[in-house]
Order: sequence, then C-alpha cells, then structure tokens
Amino acid sequence: MTDKLQDFGHTFQIKSIASLMKNQSFLEQIHDILDEKHYDSDSLKWIVKECKKYYDEYRKCITLDVFKVKTSEVENDILKTSIVENLKEVFRHLESPDLEYIQDRTIEFFKNQTLKSAIIQSVDIMESKGDFEQIKRLVDDALNAGTERNIGHEYIEHIEDRYSETARTTVPTGWDVIDDLTQGGLGGGELGVIVAPAGVGKTWVLAAIGANSMKKGRHIVHYTLELNEAYVGLRYDSIFTGVANQNLKYHKDDVQSEMDKLKGDLVIKYYPTKSASVNTLSAHLKRLTTLGTKVDMVVVDYADILKDTGGAREVRHALGNIYEDLRGMAGEFQIPVWTASQANRSALDEDVIEATKVSESYQKIMTADFVMSLSRKVEDKIGNTGRFHVIKNRFGPDGITFPAKVNTNTGKMEIYEGNSVGGKEQQGKIDNRDNLMKKMLSNRYEDLMADE
Repeated sequence: MTDKLQDFGHTFQIKSIASLMKNQSFLEQIHDILDEKHYDSDSLKWIVKECKKYYDEYRKCITLDVFKVKTSEVENDILKTSIVENLKEVFRHLESPDLEYIQDRTIEFFKNQTLKSAIIQSVDIMESKGDFEQIKRLVDDALNAGTERNIGHEYIEHIEDRYSETARTTVPTGWDVIDDLTQGGLGGGELGVIVAPAGVGKTWVLAAIGANSMKKGRHIVHYTLELNEAYVGLRYDSIFTGVANQNLKYHKDDVQSEMDKLKGDLVIKYYPTKSASVNTLSAHLKRLTTLGTKVDMVVVDYADILKDTGGAREVRHALGNIYEDLRGMAGEFQIPVWTASQANRSALDEDVIEATKVSESYQKIMTADFVMSLSRKVEDKIGNTGRFHVIKNRFGPDGITFPAKVNTNTGKMEIYEGNSVGGKEQQGKIDNRDNLMKKMLSNRYEDLMADE
C-alpha cells in the first residue's frame, strides 16, 4: 500500500481531479475523506480545495466558468500560472475512457489513508486512557468512509430534481407524433419494441430510428443478428439519401455528401443468429466505452434471435428472460435500447396488430416501456403505405393508430396524425388499396393478353 498519491504519477492526479469535476456521485462519495495534502503540488492542492469548497456550498461539481473567476483572484502569479496549466490538463482528460478505474483507485487510496490515521489515533488512545468504545468508533468510521452516500431519491427534498431538464434525458425517434407520445423519445434505461410479421419492415424501422437519431447528433450502436454489417450500412445509406438499395453503387458521392452533414455516429456490429446473448452485447458496449466511443442509444435487430443464458426450457420463458436482460442492459448503461419482435403469422392479415399477435411471449410487452406494431398487407406494400399502432406506452396514451408512408426500397418512412394533411392523404391511400390491387391485377392481365 502506497502512502503517497504522487506514487501514482502526475497524470493520475490530473484524472482524479477531472473525476471530481465531472462525476458528482464520485465527489459525494469521496468528499469526507478527500485531503488535498496528498496531491504533489501547490496548484493541484489549490484546485482540489476549491472543488471541495464549491461542493460544500452548492452541492454540485465546480465548473470551468467558476474556476476562471476563482483563478483570477489568486495574487501569486507563479501559482496562478501553474493552476491555469494544470486546469488545461484536467479539461483535456474529462472524457478519458479510464476515469472509472481512476475513481476506484482514488477512493481506495483515501480509504486506506483514513484507516491508517484511525489506527494511529487508536494507539495513542490505548496508551493514554484505553477507551475501547472510542477506538471502536474511530475504526468503524474509517471502515465506512468513502462508501456509497447516495441513498436514493428523497421525495420531499429533491423536488427540483424531478422537474429539471436532466431528470429524463431522451433520444428522439425523429417522428413528431411518436416523440410527442413518449415525451421526447426513449430515455436512459428504457426499452422500445417494434412488432411486425416477417418481411414487413422491422429492420427498416429500426434503421430509420437510428438514422433519425444520428441526424440529431446522437451516437448509435446497431447490433445485427441476421444481415451482415455492410448490408445494414447500405440501408442507412438509403435512408440518408433516398436512393434505393440496388442503385446506391451509382450514388456514392451522394452518400458521402449526406455523411458529411451528420452530427452523430454509428457502429454496426454483427453476431450470427443465436450466437450472442445480452451479456455478449454488454461486454461489447463496455469495450467500446473503454476505447472512448460514446454510446447514446443501442439498436438490436432483433431480440427474438438472441441467445438466452437463463436456462429456460420453454421458448416463451427464454424470450421473457432476453427482454428483461435487454432492459437491464439499458439501465446499466443508462441508454435507450430499441429492438423488434416477431408477430405471429395471423398478423399478416390484420389491419392493426394488437398485443395478442406478439409471438410466443406476452412478457415482452410487460417488460418494455414502449411497444409499437407495424401492419402492412400486400396492398400496402404496393402502395408504400402502412399502419403503426401503439400497443403500450409507459409515458402517455396508447391504443392509437397512425397512417404511415413506408417505402422499404429507400427506407423513406413518415408517421402522421390521422387528422393531419399528410395523415388524411395517407389514410386515403390505405382506404383505396383494394382498388389499387384490382388495378394492378388488371394491368397484369392486359400485359399477359398482349404477350399472347
């Protein structure tokens, strides 16, 4: 056990201070045992002291703007210069991927120092008056020092937290009607599910959600369990450019032009069907964050073909486990997770797909925060129409059906309020799909007769 924080090196100390400025829960945990004397320069000692003072007064992490004011008040020019240089270093390390490790080691160091001090004091007490109760209190306090201080949300005291802008940080879907229903999209720790029969467009919907979020500057990880990485990438290319998959090779410049406009980023990772579990995905996410990759949202295409690690014998129980694990992963990383679920065969003939049509396990619906189905008959596919139906919505009303424009050649997808101009137009197309089918069959018949 080292007695000097300096033994860990200058960069370690800088990152430790970066953690104090970035992570309030870390600062709360270490606050009572944090001692600036263990830092190796006067400027670092000054910075740590100011971090503690600011937290004592405002119960928040100190900011750069506050440091600018505080530094301007330092009269010693040599000390001021050193503080400024060290602060520049601190701010360069605010996004370092190893800060969690630094925090753990920093807490360990200060806990050890606190325990060492308690033992030394105990020896003095033993030699002077032998007060075992006092010694016990000293040692117990030292052993409990630096433990988790956040006991949870205190309802009366923390009212402002519930109404702050950061109380629920959401990632929008890009469809106004859905974002309105969900109060901004899915938030951290939440699970959204798209339900549809095979061949209707689940993958396109998930890719559209990912693409729309990228346009808003979010960083997306897309796990694909059926299609390879390049093919999924092509679907994103189609969504961004409006060019059909089969024609993209003639429009590489258009693809590049659209990518140059993007504020967000995308990682696509392929795992063969049933080869990956939620644990596999979690391990990959941890690896990404360790490497410094920011993750704002995860798309899993699709959960039904993940591997269950819970040992369930029946399919419905296995699927229930998978969806619970997915929501657990969303909570662990505090990000929204979108996935899809297969609807049963009878759903192919339904205008609106309800919860009863979800394949195998109703537990999927129970676990998810938001569930939306997509129904498209043959006539809908011909006319590029469809219906989205909100099966479950933890954030507002459900049981609502929206007419939609769905083109699975280009990924063009719009969802409309029924009474809007676009909604009425799309609903009209849906209502006339039988006529569309008849017209198509008539044209086909005429072509065949002409061939004869």
